[in-house]
Amino acid sequence: MTPPRSCALVGRFTDPRVAESAQAVLAHLAARDVAVRVDARTPLAGSPGTTGVPEDQLGEAVDLMIAVGGDGTLLYAAGLVARHGVPLLGINRGRLGFLTDVMPQDIPACLDAALEGRLDADERPLLAACLYQSGGATATALALNDIVLQKFATGRMLDFETRVAGNYVNTHAGDGIVVASATGSTAYALSCGGPIIEPQLDIVVLAPICPHTLSDRPIVVSGRSAIEIRLLERPDTRAQITCDGVVLGSMVPGERLQIRRAAERITLLHPPGYDYFRLLRSKLHWGRGNAER
Repeated sequence: MTPPRSCALVGRFTDPRVAESAQAVLAHLAARDVAVRVDARTPLAGSPGTTGVPEDQLGEAVDLMIAVGGDGTLLYAAGLVARHGVPLLGINRGRLGFLTDVMPQDIPACLDAALEGRLDADERPLLAACLYQSGGATATALALNDIVLQKFATGRMLDFETRVAGNYVNTHAGDGIVVASATGSTAYALSCGGPIIEPQLDIVVLAPICPHTLSDRPIVVSGRSAIEIRLLERPDTRAQITCDGVVLGSMVPGERLQIRRAAERITLLHPPGYDYFRLLRSKLHWGRGNAER
């Protein structure tokens, strides 16, 4: 990894805990003569050593994106850099932190490692969603974690059909479905009964949300397969599509959603010695009462 000389910084800076860590990042980067860009609308835009730019320009012309907050903040930052090939570093000021794995006390050492090109690079695949709507309109987006179809505006169940690589899989009734990457297997899909997937595996999880039948269980398919979801006719049916929590659009019967592996990838940066299974033990409280191996 080439040592970065310019960075973009994102976070919910109105949160005192996030602001505290962001100021520590800014001070350290300023001491190393590193240029920093921030969203021009945030409180940090007037801080010494920062340049305020429009949000959609944060991923351009920088060498590193730093997200301060929780996993939601990192997912937001991933959307800003997904099409620019900029690596992403997460500083954890959230509740869980599967993706933001730098703790506040480690900020100086981790930033020094980043500026010297000593962090471990971890490439993660992205999912690409394409929503084909009535009248020929389309909407597209990328997602690091998951793409979700869920009921919208009414309390009624959805009826929808899934196909994988052109092959019919099932007709579902329920609240929707989560299509998750291996990275996203520890997010929404996990709460739907999906498995935890090692991030390096090229697979996708399809996890029904509150299915009406007990036999409708999560399945794992190849990451190379195109997935198609069609909404079926049912009174007052309307669904919403979100990509990493950001609304892509609404869907009515007869429309379809296609999901496939994106050409783009995200590079996450980790401190030296990063261990995914140690992270799982820490976040999910595994192995309590047993000696650490």
